[in-house]
Amino acid sequence: MKTAVYVYTGTGNSLWTARELASRIGQAELISLNRHEKQLPLCEADIIGLVFPVHIWGVPPPVMEFLDLIKTNPKPYVFAVAVNAGQVAATLIQLKKLLQAKNLHLSCGFSIDLPSNYIPWGGAISQQKQQKKISAALEKIERIAGTVRNKEDLPVEKGSLWQNIFFSLIYKKSLPHIAGMDKSFFADEKCSSCGICAKICPARNILMTEGKPVWQRRCEQCFACIQWCPEEAIQYGKGTRNKKRYHHPDISLKDMLACTEGKKS
Repeated sequence: MKTAVYVYTGTGNSLWTARELASRIGQAELISLNRHEKQLPLCEADIIGLVFPVHIWGVPPPVMEFLDLIKTNPKPYVFAVAVNAGQVAATLIQLKKLLQAKNLHLSCGFSIDLPSNYIPWGGAISQQKQQKKISAALEKIERIAGTVRNKEDLPVEKGSLWQNIFFSLIYKKSLPHIAGMDKSFFADEKCSSCGICAKICPARNILMTEGKPVWQRRCEQCFACIQWCPEEAIQYGKGTRNKKRYHHPDISLKDMLACTEGKKS
């Protein structure tokens, strides 16, 4: 039984989740969505998984673009894992509807709670708290893998009704403005012109101009640039200087660059 797990990732939480899940499902191919092609080959897998971060309480635009392109064999078993910092809201309900429009059924959808990378709201939590979340996530991933292997059909996980309504409204209002939300990024005096920010950006949104990054107004708000900068030189507005950066401790820069280059893991 062939399994394809597609993953979109910014600071490594979703990549780590997808890796751990794929290893437990068995015979699973991990495929990066960070730089997918405009024309995708037919996915012949019997089981298809989608692992991605929740963006502004909804499905990230790159995942929606992927769903517009993917072609599958008739009626594969489809599952999804939405990685978030404590509130999945109606993300998986939204995904279920998007898949229905493609005549695909989302058999199950799960929320995985991992440390937040949204630095404007706060720096990284302590390593002890990070490990507590990671350990809990591993236990849940084990259960998810069993569900997928057995091809169970379950209701998708979701937030409470008021949260789903409120956060879905924020998502709909914010979505048209995401691409231009990079106007608050800048590189400070610590920038060493290494270019990692440009290389790691899944949207190819950063150009190095005279040794400095320049954002191109097609941001996806993944925060890979700010979290992976080795000098902590990239800032977002006035509130990120001196805040502790975060990326998943088990994911390396090399792993992330391989994802962005579209290599299979």
